[in-house]
Amino acid sequence: MEHEWDFQLLSTDIGLAAEQIQIREAVGSFVQKWKTRSDYLKHPETAQEALDEYEALLRKRGLLGNQGYAISLRHYQDEGNAEVKAALNGVDEFLRKMSNELAFFTLNLGKISPNFQMAFLKHAGLQKYRHFLERLFTRAKYTLSEQEEQILTLKEIPASEFWQRMLNGLLSKQEREITVKGKTEKKHFSALQSLLDSPDKATRDEAAQAFTEILDVHADVAEAEMNAILMNKKIDDDLRKIERPDISRHLEDDIETEIVDALIAQVSTKGYALSRKFYQLKAKLMGVKKLKYSERNVPVGMGEKEYSYADATNLVLSVFGDLDPSFKRIFEGYLKQGQIDVYPRKGKHAGAFCMHHALEQPTYILLNHDNKLRDVTTLAHELGHGINNELMKQKQHALDFDTPKSTAEVASTFMEDFVFEALLKDADKETRLILLMAKLNDDMSTIIRQIAFYRFEQEMHAEFRKHRYLSHLNLGTLFRKHMEEYLGAAVDMQGYENWWVYVPHFRYLFYVYSYASGLLISKALQRMVREKPEAIEKVKTFLSAGTSISPSALFASLGIDIRSDLFWEEGLAEIERLLIEVEELARDLGKLS
Repeated sequence: MEHEWDFQLLSTDIGLAAEQIQIREAVGSFVQKWKTRSDYLKHPETAQEALDEYEALLRKRGLLGNQGYAISLRHYQDEGNAEVKAALNGVDEFLRKMSNELAFFTLNLGKISPNFQMAFLKHAGLQKYRHFLERLFTRAKYTLSEQEEQILTLKEIPASEFWQRMLNGLLSKQEREITVKGKTEKKHFSALQSLLDSPDKATRDEAAQAFTEILDVHADVAEAEMNAILMNKKIDDDLRKIERPDISRHLEDDIETEIVDALIAQVSTKGYALSRKFYQLKAKLMGVKKLKYSERNVPVGMGEKEYSYADATNLVLSVFGDLDPSFKRIFEGYLKQGQIDVYPRKGKHAGAFCMHHALEQPTYILLNHDNKLRDVTTLAHELGHGINNELMKQKQHALDFDTPKSTAEVASTFMEDFVFEALLKDADKETRLILLMAKLNDDMSTIIRQIAFYRFEQEMHAEFRKHRYLSHLNLGTLFRKHMEEYLGAAVDMQGYENWWVYVPHFRYLFYVYSYASGLLISKALQRMVREKPEAIEKVKTFLSAGTSISPSALFASLGIDIRSDLFWEEGLAEIERLLIEVEELARDLGKLS
């Protein structure tokens, strides 16, 4: 079993420069054929020909190419490597140039005269591109001229992405000495983050102090970075005449703003009440009046069972096989072909993700497995994304090979929760309490915390547009305010104001709601499968849909109405039932009076 990525799947007989020449020539041929023509904007059959050629151009290796994709992956393996960073800058520059060369095509399609749009949408030869065109027509309201769009694309790297890379690189290289099990050791940034959840209080307190120190040292840099991102976003919105900073996210995610607003409203009222109650319970079970903010994820119990990567792999394979044989086969393929980078190390990107690019390129998963319970569910989570990718590949063309952020977390949390249920089997009452508290903790983090993040983002952008600059003290005050709102009085935020610094979500702009929507939608799909195991076929229909249909229409076809406030209330009610069960179990064990 390989524990680092194997790039043989991306190997070619040519190097990066030669591959980029091939891509440039293919893009040039497409541009030469279609840029000066307007017939494809009036005649559906000509539009079909152009779209077929555009899809073929992106299908095999996209605009990154195999070599460029590999370089972007290697950067995550060693974020401090100057040579890789330089290569990545070149790859990004090339990608931007090629994207700009092709920008005319989708811009022109989006601005097809309303008089012709319905004829295009009804044309038999364009049915496979129907929703792709619908999305272009909808977004056209905020689209600028081709030259303006090219400028905005080119400025994105120096105005935003360079800042993010700089901070990530600075953080990833940081090390601090702390004492672990009586031994003084140097721990890098991602290892310190992992130790925040240590069952040993002395270890986690030292890790939290070291972690806070690193964030405090880099708060000034993060301040400059965040203000650059906020200004860049404001410039884009002003030029596009976008009235709300989060509207562009909703358009990109193919979800109606009123659906997101309803989700935010439900979670920030009913959900916040649940999270405050949960952290009160957790503090009591841990025997303290207040939890430190750094302790909010510490497992309840005398200690946490360790799960090696082999243990986690075997469990996830078993669960996936029970759900559907194809899920297990996909995971086995990833293991066999070296598509998972498993263990933490210095310079490696913290956290976990699942990455894909072109339809015919392989998916890669990054983990930082540290033998914890959360590492088991994280493995299932990222593999959920991977399974989503593979099923899309079987059904969709390259233009629909993607998942809207609004539903991107459905597959991952669906798989994660079924793996968690397997962990519960045969557990005694004490173990069941520990596991259910861990599950509730994850639900609070995935649903309630992410909505608190979203509201922090909303106020951060509003305050920036009012005052034109936010110091790290301003940002820390806002961060603390929104964290306290969802955590309640049982969690102490004093001294943690700079912990917004390491959270990557805020740099990606308003996508955090998708964690909450994804898990709540996932719970609805889970109920369907538990009631009728054959409903897994409906789940696979969702997983293979890509962007070929809007999320609200897709779920409506599965009998789920995400437009209804009641839908979100039902998901939160399920969490409330679990919280009540845990309280009763704790009383039964004599842990609560």
